[in-house]
Order: sequence, then C-alpha cells, then structure tokens
Amino acid sequence: MIQRMLASALFAGCAAGLLAALLHFAFVQNVLLLAEGYESGALVHFQGAQAGGGGHDDAATPEERPASAEDHTHTAGTPEHEHPAAEAGESHVKRNALTVLFMLLVYVSYGLMLVAGFALAANFGIQVTTRDGILWGIAGFVAFQLAPAMGLAPELPGTVAADLGERQVWWWTTVIATGAGLALLAYGRNFLTAAIAGALLALPHVIGAPEIDA
Repeated sequence: MIQRMLASALFAGCAAGLLAALLHFAFVQNVLLLAEGYESGALVHFQGAQAGGGGHDDAATPEERPASAEDHTHTAGTPEHEHPAAEAGESHVKRNALTVLFMLLVYVSYGLMLVAGFALAANFGIQVTTRDGILWGIAGFVAFQLAPAMGLAPELPGTVAADLGERQVWWWTTVIATGAGLALLAYGRNFLTAAIAGALLALPHVIGAPEIDA
C-alpha cells in the first residue's frame, strides 16, 4: 500500500509540476527576465533620455539595444565577429531545465505531503475517497499558495520589501493557520469548531503581512 501511495504521489507531482512549469514559461518567465535585466544593470530606466533622445525604448531588451563599443572589442587571434550567442543559448537551456526540475521537486513534495495526510487520516478512521482527495488538493493549494499570496504577493527580483525573516514567519503562520482552519471546517462537528476555523482563516490577514516603513 505504501508503494502504491508513493507511486501515486510521484505521478501526480510530476504531472502538476510539468503543468506549473508550462504556466511559468507562459506567464512569469519574461517578467522575471526583464526584472533581472534592470537589477543587473543590463537595462536602465529612461536610457533613451540619458543617451540624448536616441529613440530607444526604456524597456528594450538587451537584444534590441544597439551594441556598444565594449560589445565589439576583440582580442588578438579571435574571429572579428565572434559573439557569445552559443553561451547565452546554453545558459537559457540550463535555466529552463533547472526551472522544470525545481517545479517537479516542489510538486512531488506536495504530493508526498498529501499521501502522508491520507495515511494519517486512515489511522483516525477517515476514509479518503477520490472526491475527498481532490478537495484535499484544492485545500493544499489554498493553504500554501492562495492564502499567503492574498497578503504577501510574490515579488520580482530587486523589489524593495520588508525584512525577509518577518515575511517568512508570516508566510508559515498563514499556511499553518489556513490548513488548520480548513481541516476544522471539513471535519468539525459543532459551532465552536466552525468559529475557531473562521478565526484561524482570518487571523493572519487581520494581523497583516509585514510591510516596509516607507
């Protein structure tokens, strides 16, 4: 039984991870690359104005900007027009491969956490059906992704934000409180447990996520 549960977690995690990677490439990757360009200095805000109105858009990508003299310096013995295009291509392939691997690891871990929860529920005499498993998965998404993002949205590289340690504490508090609140709502049997569940779900957002002073 354990082998079957582990296999199901591995299969479901890989499927969810591949889907998450596709969504990342479709909606997130370009924004991250643009933000990293500004963070590293490869892109500069209002660089067209700084260049005396040369007509280049401030959001131009490195490929769209005119090559500078530094870009075309050549050392003795090298071809006159040799460029690091191959290295850039390898870097992109490596980055994308690591992104897919990271997504697979994360979502397989989520799958393992779910099957561990199923096993724990079975020890308490709670039978988890297919419908219950889907609801557990949705609850996990709400606890680990949706609820924390409602108060602490994901940030781009280089964004000024509150202290990292404080944000991590708030994030974990929100995950635990949301998971416990959803569990009490699902398996509570009286008004008291429902009231406690509602308080747990609201508490992190009433307190509020850490913010910078100015």
